[in-house]
Amino acid sequence: MAPPLLLLLLVPLVAATAPCAHPAHPSQPASCAAEPVLAPERREAHGGGRILDITHYYREDMPSWESGAGVGQFLWLPASMRNGSLANNSEMRMPTHTGTHVDAPGHVFQHYFDAGFDVDTLDLDVLNGPALLVDVPRDENITAKTMESLHIPKGVQRVLFRTLNTDRNLMWKKEFDTSYVGFMKDGAQWLVDNTDIKLVGIDYLSVAAFNDLIPSHLVLLENRDIILVEGLKLENVIPGIYSLHCLPLRLRGAEGSPIRCILIK
Repeated sequence: MAPPLLLLLLVPLVAATAPCAHPAHPSQPASCAAEPVLAPERREAHGGGRILDITHYYREDMPSWESGAGVGQFLWLPASMRNGSLANNSEMRMPTHTGTHVDAPGHVFQHYFDAGFDVDTLDLDVLNGPALLVDVPRDENITAKTMESLHIPKGVQRVLFRTLNTDRNLMWKKEFDTSYVGFMKDGAQWLVDNTDIKLVGIDYLSVAAFNDLIPSHLVLLENRDIILVEGLKLENVIPGIYSLHCLPLRLRGAEGSPIRCILIK
């Protein structure tokens, strides 16, 4: 028999070298460290704040055109590892003009749609480059008078218009709101006639005001040289010049597409 003093010296050594029980085992010693909890980090800014994500993430309660019920379920998991599949494989179904998205000329012109002017024909050179973020006066739609008051310099090709839509958090509300701010026909015509703008971005589901919906779209898309990006997330972004990068899905035959847009300071 080992002397009592030797037994006392061996106890800490045995405890230190004994393996911890499996985390699922009910007899896991209290001294064993718990498994770290996996939690993803979701960010609106990357690279130390240099890269700003201005795309709304897709969710079931985001607004959908003329709907009070939101987008609803758009993701399914028909193949699940929990149910014995070798991998998780989701399926997605939603309108192409959902959330942050882009319009192609075929959206409002049937002859352009028939001719194939879809989102795959949009110029990536226009969708990527220097852009100006401006604040629109908060008490009105974007009219010719509004456009003139913004004093957008000649040569500026990409402009993101932040409006009362952002202040009212309209993209965060499930119910579609027809009172959103957008372009009136005369404002769209003033832009075409008096600026060099080739990309128009706005902070709700349509660049055109609800009461001038089709006329404004027709003016902006008629010549096929202006790209419309809608549903941008522009809160907490300082007005000014950024490097804009927007990439739609290559959906041949589609007049609209979800799009990922970022600003780089």
